[in-house]
Amino acid sequence: MATMQTFEQIEEDFEYLDDWEDRYRYVIEIGRELPDMPDRDKSDANKVQGCVSQVWLTTSVKDPHSEDPVLNYQGDSDAHIVRGLVAIALAAYSGKRASVILGLDENDVFSRLGLIENITPQRANGLRALVRRIKQEAARASAAAAG
Repeated sequence: MATMQTFEQIEEDFEYLDDWEDRYRYVIEIGRELPDMPDRDKSDANKVQGCVSQVWLTTSVKDPHSEDPVLNYQGDSDAHIVRGLVAIALAAYSGKRASVILGLDENDVFSRLGLIENITPQRANGLRALVRRIKQEAARASAAAAG
């Protein structure tokens, strides 16, 4: 099984790809490396609202009683390019502390790859919806730890 790339690796690879056709192919390839989500997790409760394609997200909290818990996300989509965008978002946000997740500006993160400007408005909105859900989960975990 292929290991997921870090956001930094993805960013470096993007720098070597000059044209957007190559970048799209690479995004699809990254999506193929995304671990499959079990069918039982592809439920309405895990569905990300605001995405044209079907996108699911699950969250696990490592050390939930910590003041600043670490969150791990698993995601999937029924569309190849969107699955790649999900993989990029997970590379940027998963495995980080709640405070870091909440502090990451998604516009900055994705503009470093030129993504928002080069994907359809619907996909850009879906990507924002995914990040909104990721941040909601981080805020919830943070509040639960503080509560």
